[in-house]
Amino acid sequence: MSSFSVCVYCGSRVGRNPAYLEAATELGAALAESGYRLVYGAGDVGLMGAVARAAQQAGGETFGVIPTHLLDLEVGKRDLTSFIVTETMHERKKVMFMNSDAIVMLPGGAGSLDEFFEVLTWRQLGLHDKSLILLGTEGYWQPLLDLVAHVVREGFADASLLEFYKTVPDIPSLMSELSGALS
Repeated sequence: MSSFSVCVYCGSRVGRNPAYLEAATELGAALAESGYRLVYGAGDVGLMGAVARAAQQAGGETFGVIPTHLLDLEVGKRDLTSFIVTETMHERKKVMFMNSDAIVMLPGGAGSLDEFFEVLTWRQLGLHDKSLILLGTEGYWQPLLDLVAHVVREGFADASLLEFYKTVPDIPSLMSELSGALS
């Protein structure tokens, strides 16, 4: 069993930029090679599937969590080390969070944003102190970073909110950040 588990939030699509798929594949392999268990949404599509397949090919452990209503849509990947089916999205997010030591967000859509803001809010409220790392492949998350900074500037959050997550440009930086956070 791996000593640490890393939850990865990412798209169920690959996106338009091939760099997103390359980064997802590189991350899956890097997590496995570092001995970290991948915790993710159990889909076999988009960036989700790419991260999981790369982790598996590199001999890593995989822990997938998927709600019943997404088994077909996200093509539930049943050949994982652990495959959990939940009733709701809320349960999915909770199980993923509870089974991880750090959280990484790759490019993604509304679902990834939902997951990010939930764990960011929990961190703001003092409910956890897990590292939250955004992979800013080719500047993907810059509009999000600008929005969060705007929220702080406009007085809707304390400046400490900006300290609850890190943004890195590439997989080597991400793995270095994880190594420091999980040591």
